[in-house]
Amino acid sequence: MAIQLNYKSFGQGNPIIILHGLFGTLDNWQTVGKQLSEDHTVFLVDQRNHGKSPHVVGHTYPLLAADLNHFMEEQWIFEATIIGHSMGGKTAMQFAMDYPDRVKQLVVVDIAPKSYDGGHELIINALLSLPLEKIASRTEAEELLQSFGVEEFSVRQFLLKNLTRTRMGKYEWKMNLSELHKNYERILANIELQAPFAGEALFIRGGKSDYISNEDWINIQQIFPNAQLETIPNAGHWVHAEAPNELIKSLLSFLK
Repeated sequence: MAIQLNYKSFGQGNPIIILHGLFGTLDNWQTVGKQLSEDHTVFLVDQRNHGKSPHVVGHTYPLLAADLNHFMEEQWIFEATIIGHSMGGKTAMQFAMDYPDRVKQLVVVDIAPKSYDGGHELIINALLSLPLEKIASRTEAEELLQSFGVEEFSVRQFLLKNLTRTRMGKYEWKMNLSELHKNYERILANIELQAPFAGEALFIRGGKSDYISNEDWINIQQIFPNAQLETIPNAGHWVHAEAPNELIKSLLSFLK
């Protein structure tokens, strides 16, 4: 069953909807979204079990695509440009499979339509190990994450954006961590492929990332025959955070 998603919107013009990745929130894309809003109405969306959107049972790409379709119906949007990063990129691709007439243009950032091996197990275990009921500060939470093996400062800061205080002063996760953990294999899985998507599509990969290989690109072209590929040399997987100006330049060129 589709749910009502939390969102922010700004700007005027043809609609763009941006979908974040795993453990992310709509805030991750504010810098890019505000730049695009000079000529478009931009909607930043929290996907289910993330941010301020509902915590619900089930986390598959057909469900995420149905949520997006429901969101567009609620906002009276018939057709939009859909931009998705990582897990959000798979949601965007699934949406293009299930609701092709509603996609004006498709942008997929650093993810391919395939199953991936795990890579977040250490992070998930670290997050599950945090004793939220005992933590007194965000600094303490960060130190514990580091002690649990999350070594990169930027990753710890990204994860801790999900930490919020309750009215009782205790900490809790904005995301539905238990449901994401339970559905982790489904998040890694491929989208449910149907007929090729004939619309315009842009795939953007980070030059320092291995999420879209040259072999993947050959397969992508079979599913998205009107797709083009751009590589942003100095970015890893987090293209929007590591090279926002280059990403925005690519997006604006494609949108025109």
